[in-house]
Amino acid sequence: MKEYFFEKKFDQYFLKDKNIAKKIVKNLSFQDYNTVVEIGPGLGILTRYLLLLCKKVFLIEIDENLIFFLKKKFSISKNKIIHQDFLKWNPEEINLNNFALIGNFPYGISSKILFHILKYNQYIPECVGMFQKEFVERILSHKGMGKYGILSVLVQSFYDVEYLFSVKKHVFYPIPNVKSAVIFLKRKKSKILFNKDILFLCVKMAFNQRRKILKNALQYFKKIPNFYDIPFLNKRAEQLSINEFLQLTKEIEIRK
Repeated sequence: MKEYFFEKKFDQYFLKDKNIAKKIVKNLSFQDYNTVVEIGPGLGILTRYLLLLCKKVFLIEIDENLIFFLKKKFSISKNKIIHQDFLKWNPEEINLNNFALIGNFPYGISSKILFHILKYNQYIPECVGMFQKEFVERILSHKGMGKYGILSVLVQSFYDVEYLFSVKKHVFYPIPNVKSAVIFLKRKKSKILFNKDILFLCVKMAFNQRRKILKNALQYFKKIPNFYDIPFLNKRAEQLSINEFLQLTKEIEIRK
């Protein structure tokens, strides 16, 4: 694999194993959507198998050198190979409103990628992604677990998360110093009955001051009527389950 194909500054690790690539792609269900967006396709190892299963595939790549390579390698219309930072990408700009996401995500911006997915979750029924294994453990954590935090609550509020499989280091180029894992996000079928903005604000404030009980950590809301009557305020963030955070959000919304 030639190094001049990519910019090292983008913190990319390229998957080499075709069997693993095929296994990742096969976890997409293709139910209720006919479009897939691949984030950071790199040298196209996932893309190859995506195009066998789905006719409408968009590629979002930040590295201009790789854009040139992808256009030569795949016969995809040019407007479906997008030279852009995914974190600045808005699917509404190209009228995408129902699509799956897939990618071997740059580990250094994993949190930002997930927050961007959550921003547009109403358009994204599924996501299959490769992350650092330790990061995946944070996403999957529940109340009482040491890694339980902001991402655990927010991702699991909108998606059912399934741990698919671990991936060994030697199947990447360059070889990373961390373990990797692939997960599947399936958007929850139940309708969202809580205010998304309030949930995000509440969860972030609660965990950013996790040593404080919630009535002190959530002082931003103290002026709303009957604030101190809201349930759970005498607990700390890590003591609340995901459903309790959703209940807390509803209680704040009712009083505003």
